[in-house]
Amino acid sequence: MEALEIIEILERGEDSQHQFKENFTNAESLAGEMVAFSNSSGGMIIIGVDNNGHPVGLSSDDINRLNQLISNTATNNVKNPINPITQNIKVGDNLLLIVQILEGIDKPFMDNNGVVWVKSGSDKRRVTSKEELRRIFQSSDLIHADEVPISGTTENDLDYEYFKGFYMKNYEENIDQSDVPVMQLLNNLNLTHNNSLNLAGLLLFGKEPEKYKPAFIIKAVSFVGNDPTGDKYRDSVDIKGKLKVQYEEAIAFLKRNLSYTQQEKSINSLGDLEIPMIVLEELIVNALIHRNYFINAPIRLFVFEDRVEIISPGRLPNNLTIDNIKNGNSNIRNDIITSFATKELPYRGIGTGIRRALKNYSNIEFVNDTDGEMFVVTIKRPKRK
Repeated sequence: MEALEIIEILERGEDSQHQFKENFTNAESLAGEMVAFSNSSGGMIIIGVDNNGHPVGLSSDDINRLNQLISNTATNNVKNPINPITQNIKVGDNLLLIVQILEGIDKPFMDNNGVVWVKSGSDKRRVTSKEELRRIFQSSDLIHADEVPISGTTENDLDYEYFKGFYMKNYEENIDQSDVPVMQLLNNLNLTHNNSLNLAGLLLFGKEPEKYKPAFIIKAVSFVGNDPTGDKYRDSVDIKGKLKVQYEEAIAFLKRNLSYTQQEKSINSLGDLEIPMIVLEELIVNALIHRNYFINAPIRLFVFEDRVEIISPGRLPNNLTIDNIKNGNSNIRNDIITSFATKELPYRGIGTGIRRALKNYSNIEFVNDTDGEMFVVTIKRPKRK
């Protein structure tokens, strides 16, 4: 890294990937910063500048002491140990120490007191909720939300007839005539744990998933105008039930709230939907399958005069970027749900859904909101004549 790059960073100020410090003398304080970067997306500590980004410099003795402190802290005060990279850079007459910390692959990291820190804007904060801690475990592929057993569920919460039809269709066996108990069949399919449905089992085959997980629905609103804070709407519905039902009702909602164009069709035909159906199908399926089920929030489906928005809880998993997904890269967040999606939903499971949507309709924008923990898809509606 060159001095000019550092100057540009200092001019921009602190953010979630850049922290300014005049000096460090305390290993505990330094460990907190290292843990926060390791549990988040990595970043850089610039030592030798004040909070406003003005260089104050370090002496040669400071540099030697700090390098030793950084090495000892990364080894002894961070669990699991990390490997920061240091660099000495001179900016004007001031010597600065740059500490680069990569995003960890063995999350969650913690300090010697057992505190798990994460970045929150330009600062850091403690992780105190089980929900957030589970999300950190998820990012290291140590736990998946759809594997978690749902307390209180039993065989009575299974939609038996629905599961029976699914089993016959896919395995050509009538479970009424099977010697294997239904709960054993579910367990064989990774849909139960200790006689309780797990989240995948509940969402795929439960009678009323919303009874146990009321947030895991789709809140759909068709607004008048383009303002999401407006109080006028044409249509509003909470879409509940199994994932297949949510998918079908979300598509039905879009079909009744979007326009149709005649194109070259006869006057007696319905015409073509203004946004191709395959685009809507791919993006709704992606939202249901790949959302973060450790975040207790609904998918939001908004129709405005100029756009459609699909807002999914959770940023892109692990190191995926928007460019990655446009090129067909994928990273499965919910293994069990995804494995059943190819049987229950129009999902191919080969990472081409976003590419297929863009091929059929290019006016789509994606926002990976890492701070807000959500992924936003905006489909621009064609201008009406």
